[in-house]
Amino acid sequence: MNASDIALLTSEFLAYNDSALCMADRFLPADDPVLEEVLNWTVARDAQDIRRLLEWLPLARSSKERRALLSRVHELLGEVELSLNGLDSMH
Repeated sequence: MNASDIALLTSEFLAYNDSALCMADRFLPADDPVLEEVLNWTVARDAQDIRRLLEWLPLARSSKERRALLSRVHELLGEVELSLNGLDSMH
């Protein structure tokens, strides 16, 4: 799998998650609404940052720059996954 494949899969995943987050309505309030808001904000902000990094990926001038961008994307995806797991454990 090359960088463009990863970029495409990641952008599709983020677009799906953005729509899923908007469609999910709950009947009961969260036990910790502040934490829930922070986790939702983290997911949204990291998704925005990941999109920006993926837009920059094809414009990188060297493989070192591409690897640095992709490394940051992986870090942010890990943070998104932790936040989503936290949200799942609240429900």
